[in-house]
Amino acid sequence: MDISDLRREYTFSGLQRESLCSSPYEQFEIWFSQATQAELETPNAFSLATVNTHGAPSVRTVLLKLFDQQGFVFFTNYSSHKARDIADNPNVAALFHWLEFDRQVKIEGRAEKISTNDSLKYFSSRPRGSQIGAWCSHQSRVVTSRSLLETQFQAIKEKFQHQEIPLPDFWGGFRIIPQSIEFWQGRENRLHDRFRFVREENDWRIKRLAP
Repeated sequence: MDISDLRREYTFSGLQRESLCSSPYEQFEIWFSQATQAELETPNAFSLATVNTHGAPSVRTVLLKLFDQQGFVFFTNYSSHKARDIADNPNVAALFHWLEFDRQVKIEGRAEKISTNDSLKYFSSRPRGSQIGAWCSHQSRVVTSRSLLETQFQAIKEKFQHQEIPLPDFWGGFRIIPQSIEFWQGRENRLHDRFRFVREENDWRIKRLAP
């Protein structure tokens, strides 16, 4: 299969230095709001890259559930592959890719666990089925069959049938605290607009990057 001719021109408006917010969080909120208002498919999905103690990288798609001036939060099983990598090496990278707008946002920083109270607050807002799923899945471990998962799900469902489902002690959130955030806007002739915010103490320095 020859895919060398798969290409298209990027025709959306560009990104100018004078139009950028001084805070990357504010700039992200603008782009994220535009993605949600346009009803893009799962605009809060992003790729999360981690590295283990042997230097081997791993990447997967997770969902952003909270962002503010402190960072970007996602949730997972604390025994999962990604969580084990973070425990050994908290340096991570995240990539949002909104193809419909020819945009990417790349975040590099460190991940740390959020408080149990904050994890509980989000866990309590999840659909009951998702809460049960968190209890019955030993994420990233080998499972012998689908039927085993369904049996475990039913067992947990019956166990908590007449009560609120508690937060598992092995499940919760991570916050990515960024060291740099890059905003990428596709342009014609591959002359893309790229601006990177780099943290310098309590402030951010903005640099334009070559495409």
